[in-house]
Amino acid sequence: MATSPSLLLVLVATLVLTLFSPAVVLASGKEQRTRIRVYVHEQFSGPNATVGSVSPSPLGANSTFGEVGVVDDVLRAGPDPSSPEVGRYQGLFAGADLADANFFSAITLVFTAGEHNGSTLSIQGKYGFPGDEVLERAVVGGTGLFRLARGFSLLQVVSTPPEAAVFQLDLVVFTPRHRRD
Repeated sequence: MATSPSLLLVLVATLVLTLFSPAVVLASGKEQRTRIRVYVHEQFSGPNATVGSVSPSPLGANSTFGEVGVVDDVLRAGPDPSSPEVGRYQGLFAGADLADANFFSAITLVFTAGEHNGSTLSIQGKYGFPGDEVLERAVVGGTGLFRLARGFSLLQVVSTPPEAAVFQLDLVVFTPRHRRD
């Protein structure tokens, strides 16, 4: 019985995809796990505000649906405002829930100092206003040391001084080991 060329192509493609899937890479020890803890320092108002709405909701003042905003917060090594700056927490958010004040967020962590200097991580997902709960979002990519990154982030409130907030951001990031590019 002769094997059709298209069946052979499908079998080869399946084998290649299986060999290079993330689960196989992780199981074979070819991925590196990195844990990072940084603190996001956000200023709500005043001349040094780091977050703001650029477009209000089209549904009126009592809705966040359709609101669009931007953020450019300071990333620090610790919760104290005088702790060393390690980068920026930059991105945008859009109201994406008709019933509640929940947003879709796309954030890039830009590392400008420390061991990750020159690299970035991108996180995205649902963003509500974290009270006592922990907000989880996906790590969906990165650059530099974090090229081909994947993982998750956990954000929780540390303090809310007047007109500001400090968040603890914990990340677990998986990247390929020993890249040579």
